[in-house]
Amino acid sequence: MTSRSQSAISIQLPDWSADLIAGTDAIFPTPESRMHLAIRLARMNIEHGTGGPFGAAVFDMDTHALLAIGMNLVVPSSCSMAHAEMIAISCAQQKLGRFDLGGTPSRYELATSCEPCAMCFGAIPWSGIRHLACGARDADARAIGFDEGPKMSDWKAALESRGITVETDICRQGAADVLQQYAKADGNIYNGRHA
Repeated sequence: MTSRSQSAISIQLPDWSADLIAGTDAIFPTPESRMHLAIRLARMNIEHGTGGPFGAAVFDMDTHALLAIGMNLVVPSSCSMAHAEMIAISCAQQKLGRFDLGGTPSRYELATSCEPCAMCFGAIPWSGIRHLACGARDADARAIGFDEGPKMSDWKAALESRGITVETDICRQGAADVLQQYAKADGNIYNGRHA
């Protein structure tokens, strides 16, 4: 059997993100304040040219303290899985040193600037996230050309049947505006090839 060397996967958050978080309050008491952070991450990501128009953050559901952030890094990382939700969940898991965000004592919320695509939808139950908060709709992302994948029409009910509560349309217009800003700037629509 031949052994091949594999390189480690390493995706770095943009430098500006540390400065952004350093200048924020670590507690985000309202659903709107948590969504504003996700939207701001998406906006800053396109303004700095570091990725796509999506942002996400993980918060402690009881204290509303920020645990981790993420932004879409597909193009700069050359990794189709580097969606904002996946980055935020991965950073939260690494910070806590465990793959299950559903364990005790804390429960965690994922706030994302847009409803999850098919991949991110699938990752949410496996991550242990207990609450999902969304800004823009799937239709808003599709309107500018993104392929959100074959997600079931009753995706909210599917998550809720697994004990994951879902809120949508939180600051929807602000989140949709970031998508439109990206489209007007001729941002890269990085869908895979279609069959």
